[in-house]
Amino acid sequence: MAALNFNALTENASRFGTRLQETISEHTRDLAITRNINSSAYFDAPEEKVKNIRKQLDSNSDREKLDAMKRLIALISKGRNVSEFFAQVVKNVASHNLEIRKLVYIYLLRYAEQEPDLALLSINTFQKDLSDPNPLIRSMALRVLSGIKVPMIGSIVVLAIKKCASDISPYVRKAAAFAIPRCYELDSTHLPELITVISGLLKDRSPLSLGSVAIAFDAVCPTRLDLLHPHYRRLCRTLADVDEWGQVELLDLLTRYARTMLPRPMVTQDANGETKEEIDSDVQLLLTTSAPLYQSHNPAVVLAVARVFYHIAPPSHLPKVVPPLLRLLHISPEIERVVLSYLLVISHGSPQLLGSSYPYFFVRTDDIRQVKKDKMRLLRAVITSENHQALLREFTHYAEDPDDELVHAAVDAIGYCARTVPESTQQCLTALMSFIQSKNDVVVASAIVVLKLLVQVNLQKQQTGFDFSPVSIISRLAYRIDEIHHPQARACILWLVGQYAEAPGSVDSGVVSLGPEGIVPWAPDVLRKAAISFKQESPIVKLQALTLAAKLLVLSPADRTIGLLTKYVLSLARYDLNIDDNEEEELEDHGRVVLRREQAKMVLFEGKLNVVEDTRSDGQRLKLGSLGAVIGKEMGTDNYLPDWLEQGVDPTLRDSPDDAPPVLTSISSAASVPFTSSKGSPIVLTPTGPSPSGSYVRQDSGKSPWTDLDKFYADAEQEEEEEEETEEESGEESEGEGEEQEGEEEEEDDADDDDNDDDDEEESAKEDQIEGSKQLHDTS
Repeated sequence: MAALNFNALTENASRFGTRLQETISEHTRDLAITRNINSSAYFDAPEEKVKNIRKQLDSNSDREKLDAMKRLIALISKGRNVSEFFAQVVKNVASHNLEIRKLVYIYLLRYAEQEPDLALLSINTFQKDLSDPNPLIRSMALRVLSGIKVPMIGSIVVLAIKKCASDISPYVRKAAAFAIPRCYELDSTHLPELITVISGLLKDRSPLSLGSVAIAFDAVCPTRLDLLHPHYRRLCRTLADVDEWGQVELLDLLTRYARTMLPRPMVTQDANGETKEEIDSDVQLLLTTSAPLYQSHNPAVVLAVARVFYHIAPPSHLPKVVPPLLRLLHISPEIERVVLSYLLVISHGSPQLLGSSYPYFFVRTDDIRQVKKDKMRLLRAVITSENHQALLREFTHYAEDPDDELVHAAVDAIGYCARTVPESTQQCLTALMSFIQSKNDVVVASAIVVLKLLVQVNLQKQQTGFDFSPVSIISRLAYRIDEIHHPQARACILWLVGQYAEAPGSVDSGVVSLGPEGIVPWAPDVLRKAAISFKQESPIVKLQALTLAAKLLVLSPADRTIGLLTKYVLSLARYDLNIDDNEEEELEDHGRVVLRREQAKMVLFEGKLNVVEDTRSDGQRLKLGSLGAVIGKEMGTDNYLPDWLEQGVDPTLRDSPDDAPPVLTSISSAASVPFTSSKGSPIVLTPTGPSPSGSYVRQDSGKSPWTDLDKFYADAEQEEEEEEETEEESGEESEGEGEEQEGEEEEEDDADDDDNDDDDEEESAKEDQIEGSKQLHDTS
């Protein structure tokens, strides 16, 4: 019998231990004690567990529902579409478990727009949750309610926004501001009510919601800048306390307001030639309050402050923009791409600001192509007589890069340096002539194109004194035409030979002897080589070969060799397969026009005398911060900033009670001695000057000011004596009263005794304080 009882006891103990272990496991799972251990399990979603989610959502256990919601959110984060569970999720929108409700709202925020009909079933729950004690639930309820894309609930959403806009929680008011653009997009007929709500939210003292209010303002009523009049100065002072993304939106809004409502800063010169800047106090306020944000860790905030200074600050403030932008260059490739576009816009207006910062723009091998292109534009823009030596070394190094676009930009920059910095022309010509011997066709072609431009410039300006004269450069190119295979380079050489084929009157350093009728000796040979390879040339080279033949024939019509070469080239061109499409149509015969030799020479030679400079704007008309400045192309939405007003609106419109200077009472804790009397007002002493003896002014309507502490003590003792005499007189008068008041006096004795006790305590405290002050005075 004892053995049976022992076995039963053992079995019951085992069951109890198992049950206890299961209970503890369930409770710890609900409390998320093992969250860090098993959180990754929700991202492992085999099909069996996904199929079980529907069953878990319909379960009566909060633990099962919570597990199912966590799996759904994990699937959403992985990009999987789980809208099939929308009906089951909506049923749990009124769950008493706070964590389940949060996850349900997150799910509804994702799919409410896709399932508006099912979301409408829970509108009553959303409206009820707008009064929930938890501000997170109130804000999420409004977010879901405003995310239901059904126009018929527009009035309900407006009422919800109005309610949340006056909520005590700034987080809920922020959600109300975010809901305003959604409501306006849902039903634009509620615009007047929404503008009223925005006007109320602009008065918000909490910086948490101001950024979202700026977003709502730009989305709903971007032209109603008059609403900002009484709030402009307060918004400027609150900039430092707003969240980072709110600062970005608020800075852009205040910039538009300044350009629309404030007067333009004026730059004038006095009689001595000194420059003076006149800037409005409200413009200066925005610049002063936004300048500390240059130190922000958020690159978007720094870029927003740069836009403020670039668009509204006078020229003297522009150097403050460059150092913060340079600090952002090495954060990430994406940020670098945007910052370079900002610097490009600045370089067009003020290249001197970036002249000493050129090392920041050196090209790296891991830069993307667009970044390399922007850096080359910046390096070209900041070339000066002080830094051209270092930049030429960089450009020469870039000419060996495998990227053809970078090579072309580097060689082109060398030519630009030769044109803008005259003292560097010889060094640039030496580098370009060395590039002709390169085995890279892109390098050779780019160098020849740049040399063509330099030759035109030097011949027009009659510049001399260089090791490479224009005619000698053309002769070297002509002798190396067989080694140059790039079509554009060959076309440039043929054009140069034809344009400058007429030999000068005297023998130049690059000319051995004069050809027929003054033609340089190497010109006919170039035409011969072009005729031999005419069939294999590209159309651009064939066209220049025809032009060369025509020019040589005009210069030397009597020369038999040139005549035969020209006839041969013309016959090849006549039967060439590459013809102009316009020639296929039948053209009317208007008759032939016979030109004299001088007329033909003028048409062929003088029509191309103008130097074609590289006039690429590189975004000169683009605005800082616009999309066009980033992509390098003007966009229709880039004119987002209006022009300045000459006078601006009345500054009194921006006056508000916040602008009144606070009343400051200078009270020294060591010198102020408050005295409380049952008959008079408290006495406060304030210092009136730096006198070492301690002169003080009495701020009541009593006696004359004290001059020192001795006078103060004497007046305090005299005041005590007067109070005692007053009390004695009042006591004698009370004794002479009639017998009818004796009963009332007896009832008030107890209260008077208490008051007298309080007076005695106050007088004793006053005497102790006076005695302490005397001792302190004697000690000092």
